[in-house]
Amino acid sequence: MPREEDTPCASLAVESVIRLGGAGLSWGFFYGPYEADRKGIAAGTFSATSCRAQRYRMKKDRINSSIAGAVTGAALALRTRSLKQIVGTASAISALATVADFSTA
Repeated sequence: MPREEDTPCASLAVESVIRLGGAGLSWGFFYGPYEADRKGIAAGTFSATSCRAQRYRMKKDRINSSIAGAVTGAALALRTRSLKQIVGTASAISALATVADFSTA
């Protein structure tokens, strides 16, 4: 079984999209397909960014989750076209990702 460090970032992102996209699809049956689409894309964005940050920095720590959370939050808020909401969402998701990573360590 390959270690997580040996798995390509693209594979981790696709796996996240499939897993949370599937969960989002079942959620979408109740609340609409728009929600399902966003959950899968957010999962893929977070996984790919976290993996890339880890590989670029050559460290596996909480900063990778913070970076991934900020990028994911900004990507989700881009449709609003409001810099205030983009920065706010990026900050909030970055903080949540860091707290979640801190609680699992």
